[in-house]
Amino acid sequence: MATTRVGFIGLGLIGTPMSRNLIRAGHDVTVWNRTADRMDPIVAEGASAGASPSDVARRSDVTITMVSDSPDVEDVVLGESGVIEGAATWSVVVDMSTISPSVTRSIATRLAEKGVDMLDAPVSGGVNGAESGSLSIMVGGNPEVFERCMPVLEAMGKQITYCGDNGMGQVTKLSNQIIGLGNMAAMCEALVFAIKAGGDPDALLSAWSGGAARSWMVENLGPSILDGQFAPGFMIDLAQKDLRLVLEAAAEMDTPLFTTPLVSQIFRSAQQMGHGPDGIQAYVKVLEKLAGVEARRRDA
Repeated sequence: MATTRVGFIGLGLIGTPMSRNLIRAGHDVTVWNRTADRMDPIVAEGASAGASPSDVARRSDVTITMVSDSPDVEDVVLGESGVIEGAATWSVVVDMSTISPSVTRSIATRLAEKGVDMLDAPVSGGVNGAESGSLSIMVGGNPEVFERCMPVLEAMGKQITYCGDNGMGQVTKLSNQIIGLGNMAAMCEALVFAIKAGGDPDALLSAWSGGAARSWMVENLGPSILDGQFAPGFMIDLAQKDLRLVLEAAAEMDTPLFTTPLVSQIFRSAQQMGHGPDGIQAYVKVLEKLAGVEARRRDA
């Protein structure tokens, strides 16, 4: 694989292993993070430390951003000492955060005025997918730029899908969250319902996994709940942010949604209970409290 100069901005739970996989794939990686000491482990593995987002862009052909929300992307890309100040004409900014589709299009327009291309390429797969390099990556932007960036994307993901023009990667990711988080909510409700009625936890998961209820959430987060494991692969705070983006985008389009607002409200209840930093499976704790039962294996 040819070496590409890649900048990586945002070394959180998912961004850190993504940047690590870029190094392992042989790319020349420069990193930057607001909390500077988070750069140290990645620099020790072969990356260079950038002084600012603009410095990272100046040293990169492809600059990746992986931060929390729309204002954060606007800040690191368009703000003071932002990517736009250092990015060369015909370089590419790849935003892999999950943010507003309309904000994405606005940023892409600003970058294009300087001759800089942009892809929006949010991901799904959580920490495990980031660590294994098997993320699903949903990409919006110019198809020729997409093809040019494939060697970089392939270092981080397994399922890489071109979704259309700028903003459509974000639309696809938000629709993914409607499905995934709605499915997780249904699984939590089913667990609490069945265990309150005396169901056997392992029999439940076995039965569901063999029929129409089979899903990633059942097979991966079901056992975590039953074992009392609530460490974040994907935090409730970030899931709630994604659902806010869904509802904002739906309002912009005057499109009614029915299940998603309810799931969002239960996530908000989980946040109020102090579970915001926990994994999304802690959603079940709201239902458990209301039902007066814990959905756990007896030895958990």
